[in-house]
Amino acid sequence: MMRRCGCRAASWVRAAVGVGLASFTTLLAGVSGVGAQETPASAQEGIYARPFIGAESSASFGGYAEANSKWFSDEGVEDGLSFEMRRFNLFFFASLSDRLRFISELEFEDGTEEITLETALVDFRISSALVLRAGVILPPIGFLNQNHDSPRWDWVERPLVTTAIIPSTLSEPGVGAYGRFDFSPTWALTWDAYLTNGLGAGVVGGSEEGRTDLAAGKSDEIFSEDNNGSPAVSGRLALIRPGRGEFGVSYYGGAYNDFRVEGEEVAPRRRVDLAALDLGLTLGRVELRGEAARAWIDIPPGMAELFGSRQWGGHLDIVVPFWTGELDGSEARLSAGLRVERVDFNDGSFSSTGRSIGDEVTVLSPGIAFRPRPGSVLRINYRYEWVEDFVGNDPAQVAGIQVGIATYF
Repeated sequence: MMRRCGCRAASWVRAAVGVGLASFTTLLAGVSGVGAQETPASAQEGIYARPFIGAESSASFGGYAEANSKWFSDEGVEDGLSFEMRRFNLFFFASLSDRLRFISELEFEDGTEEITLETALVDFRISSALVLRAGVILPPIGFLNQNHDSPRWDWVERPLVTTAIIPSTLSEPGVGAYGRFDFSPTWALTWDAYLTNGLGAGVVGGSEEGRTDLAAGKSDEIFSEDNNGSPAVSGRLALIRPGRGEFGVSYYGGAYNDFRVEGEEVAPRRRVDLAALDLGLTLGRVELRGEAARAWIDIPPGMAELFGSRQWGGHLDIVVPFWTGELDGSEARLSAGLRVERVDFNDGSFSSTGRSIGDEVTVLSPGIAFRPRPGSVLRINYRYEWVEDFVGNDPAQVAGIQVGIATYF
């Protein structure tokens, strides 16, 4: 979350953002499609749709880098200009046989402040309809968790719904399978299903913000064992029309608290459940990409109102290329975009007054992105946030400019 800005925004702007998200919800109910130029043909193939993997590769090495600069003000207090080296990720891929392949991703974030093994898995292909998978997996909740690489997106920040409601990037050890059915040249169905270690007890009480926080449930300990011996279940179904769009429905859920110790149940089992819809659609020159998600968290009695037992969020990206051409032998393009998003970290009302609980954020972010070649992007975004506190006071405003570059190598 950024810091607060002094500029007071007109209420009609916030209303416009709300209308935009409402329109997106309606669109989700009736349309299926796919996303922008840099996104793969489907979410399922996201981890393999990277430039360093060639058709004839037996073993390959690659990665991507992301660097940004920003200037923000918060209620009239300026941060000034700063620079960051946000990510440096390394990919390793090996085609071990016609049926067996391996891929991994090692992330260095904020220099070397955080080093994470995001992916390390083996796929065994029985047929296109059934591929077995084991290792460190990206659960298929929403679209972005499997397609989070920075060079694919025209915005510096990932959408809040995909980081604060869906705790992307979410990596967990586990097993499962996926597949694809091509019904015709114009329609296909993909499916994913996994068992993984799941989120931990930090979901409640582990956040510095003092709220229920699914991202705080991620822990390095899950790479060695499950905190409660009860795996999470995740899955996704997606309807695809190649060249036009993809519509996905996904779920992730399981016990998060330490209810079992040395085989004995010592506390009630408490669950977290996540459901998401994602949509990508190309309408002529206009490209749409969005996700909507809702979380239900089983909170100990008497704590639900304070921490939040229900959360939701959504975003919609609209991208319009207005120039395409050739640059140094590569396809280049310049595009304009607009992102609208909203998250509610505590969807409920105060029992004493009946008033709606606050803790909500609304964001409006226009931007321009230049792609000198596929897989590389220079982007500039203006970001304006309305941040409503827990008791619902008038939203504080945060405003700033972000400039960044991201590229595969």
